[in-house]
Amino acid sequence: MAKIKVLNSEISVLKLNEVDYISITDIAKHKTDDSSAVIGNWMRNRNTIDFLGLWETLQRPENG
Repeated sequence: MAKIKVLNSEISVLKLNEVDYISITDIAKHKTDDSSAVIGNWMRNRNTIDFLGLWETLQRPENG
């Protein structure tokens, strides 16, 4: 698994079927050691919910 350095933090990058995925856990660890709380707050954010809904519609239009 590759790593990139962002603001002095190492972020894991996984390539799967020619698509890069970054670790939100690694990004959350930059803010605090309790990454699950950061991710939980992010997942409850209205903008995140709207973004994920739009992404789902664009990526999987058969489900919309």
